[in-house]
Amino acid sequence: MQYELYIGDQSFSSWSLRGWLMLEKFDLPFQTHMVGLYGGTFKEDLAALAPARLVPVLRTAEGTIIGETLAIAEELNSRHPDREMWPQQANARAFARWIVAEMHAGFSALRDECPMQLLHQYQGFVVSDAVRADLDRLELLWGKARNEFGQDGPWLFGRYSLADAFFAPVAARIAGYALPVGDLAQSYVDTTLADSAFCRWRAQGLTKSYDPVPYALDLPTQAWPSPAA
Repeated sequence: MQYELYIGDQSFSSWSLRGWLMLEKFDLPFQTHMVGLYGGTFKEDLAALAPARLVPVLRTAEGTIIGETLAIAEELNSRHPDREMWPQQANARAFARWIVAEMHAGFSALRDECPMQLLHQYQGFVVSDAVRADLDRLELLWGKARNEFGQDGPWLFGRYSLADAFFAPVAARIAGYALPVGDLAQSYVDTTLADSAFCRWRAQGLTKSYDPVPYALDLPTQAWPSPAA
């Protein structure tokens, strides 16, 4: 069985990153296809995947089309129970599903004001009250996950889970805009940035240039932060 994953962009498409990590981190066989998110062919490229209208989109070996990252995550988990994609402890699994659903539906200020970009780190970004509230909420959720369920490893629930795939773009936003967070949250951001799969994704994205650069801000930049920074 081989999946086909349709993604939009590797430097800016946060949802595409989530879908890719679900397959890559759990060692599922797949082929990646790029659609023209910034090239003007987006609708045309997705036409054969109707009714999908956003990326990522997953096509199974038997031809089933699945859109929306929550649906992709649950379908993969159902098809591959041996991969243990959610935490195995019942209360940890319930909390993981809760925070993933909240991430999928919420944090609008963080999404709108800090679009994911993996090119560099902006300096001098002014954190609004709404973004600060989203960061406070993230720190609360990440703290509960790490302190109650994450003692056996560096990820939110110890071992890597679907929750980490969903929060990888959030960690990238914190890094990309130098957003102020506490030590626990920063440690989790560093863990994400150091992950070999994340690094491969980012490196592939850097092979493409943009003119103009999507979501560019009129702020000074410095190099993408190293995990130890």
